[in-house]
Amino acid sequence: MNSFVQRHSSSVIGVLSGFDRLLFRGTLRMLATARGLMGYLWSTQTLLKDFGQWSERLTGQVREQSEQTVRNAGRPIVYVNDPSARKEDIARDIARRDGIDQGIICMLTAVEPCWSYDVHRSREKKKLELVCRQRKCLHLYQYQVHSQFGLMHARLQTWLPFNVKICLNGREWLGRQMDRAGIAYVKKDNCFTHVSDVPAAQALLDGQLTADWPTLLESIRRSVHPAQETAFAANPLDYYWSVDQSEWATDTMFKDRPSLARLYPRLLNQGMATLGSRNVMRFLGRRVPGHGGINGNFEGEVTTDLKQRPEGIRLKHQVNRNSVKMYDKQGSVLRVETTINDTRDFKVYRKTEGKPQSQSKNRQLRKGIADLHRRAQVSQACNERYLEAMAAVETSQTLGELTAPLCKATTWNGKRVRPLQPLGGDDAALLAAIGNGNFLVNGFRNRDLRQAMFATNAASPAQARRHSGMVTRKLRLLRAHALIRKVPRTHRYLLTDKGQLITTALQAAKAASTIQLIKLAA
Repeated sequence: MNSFVQRHSSSVIGVLSGFDRLLFRGTLRMLATARGLMGYLWSTQTLLKDFGQWSERLTGQVREQSEQTVRNAGRPIVYVNDPSARKEDIARDIARRDGIDQGIICMLTAVEPCWSYDVHRSREKKKLELVCRQRKCLHLYQYQVHSQFGLMHARLQTWLPFNVKICLNGREWLGRQMDRAGIAYVKKDNCFTHVSDVPAAQALLDGQLTADWPTLLESIRRSVHPAQETAFAANPLDYYWSVDQSEWATDTMFKDRPSLARLYPRLLNQGMATLGSRNVMRFLGRRVPGHGGINGNFEGEVTTDLKQRPEGIRLKHQVNRNSVKMYDKQGSVLRVETTINDTRDFKVYRKTEGKPQSQSKNRQLRKGIADLHRRAQVSQACNERYLEAMAAVETSQTLGELTAPLCKATTWNGKRVRPLQPLGGDDAALLAAIGNGNFLVNGFRNRDLRQAMFATNAASPAQARRHSGMVTRKLRLLRAHALIRKVPRTHRYLLTDKGQLITTALQAAKAASTIQLIKLAA
């Protein structure tokens, strides 16, 4: 990302990275499975034959108290029959109509699919069984202008297990923070086109990660679901909070619309033409073998698509349920955003949950709020990798000017080093190999280049040594031309800024059609 900002420093006025949309889920873990609910029914001495009446009574109590909170605030309750209607737009219209700038706006209700329970008579076992199945029930959406988070909503499922979802926006929250801090800004939609003190605003975004999430989420839950304590008074239950979806956005603010408009078409071409499925998988935390192709254990789908949206043209790369996307917002903000729906692709260094004496090691990233800070770290790393891949797109130098120094002999450690042939022969294959997106983060080793450059494995140990020696000499050649640097105390190498610029430019030129090149030349 630093390379991208440095390259366009004359046009960029600031960069902000932080949460955009956050969707939390509150779960009563004991009631989340049929086995757990059976245990709760046993603790309250409720028979399965009475389950229908018992659960119906709970639903009535939950719904009545939730709706009463809205009535006490003098706000409307509106049933939404159209499943395609945007509930947030309805809530915003009501807020504008009634001049609501603080507190509850309204409650919207809708019948939607959910997972709930039913009692099934088993013919084989000849007894009643509690089963979990897909059903439909009434959901309550409470919209409010929160004193801390701004516009947000909470959604309550009125049937067991009474799941709660809370949706808020980090940029909306940041606007409230900057108002209190006296930082001037220009906000359009959910992004900022200008901020008077960018470092201070970034510090406020960073501070969001240290929020006391259990306390904040519980306070919102009590507003939308006040019956929780009384409904389960006999055997109190607490909500477990996880993150169903997170969007982490890096906004590069340009000084004006023309500055971004000149650059953005080239960025789109770069993303579509040169970023393949292996690059996208690497961005989003998936392992990619160094020899090429896709990991044999991967069972999923990698897609890239371009779409015209109201806020701009969006380029989206997706691996299963996680994605990284780029779009121009409000004409002058370049947004790169990582969306995580499935945390299983990422790792976190921690102990086993519930076993404080266990050994810390890289384990699967959890959806719980305990790993929210780590989720932010991997999202930011993804954004940075993406922007680094875009860093070489716009340059005032032609491809010939970039590669001309490589075509001349140089000296390294007092010895003459031959020139490179970047546009043909073995040197072109070498530059294509080191420019692979897999090597952007962890770099590459001698063995990685061997796998990429030799079609077959060595037939004998002697041939393997010859291949290794050939690659070693090529690594010296690349270091002499300042295209790579060695990582201290390792056998790995990373591209320099110069190397990143040249290899990306070569990839873009290789992927461009003759018609595209003629247009650029014109």
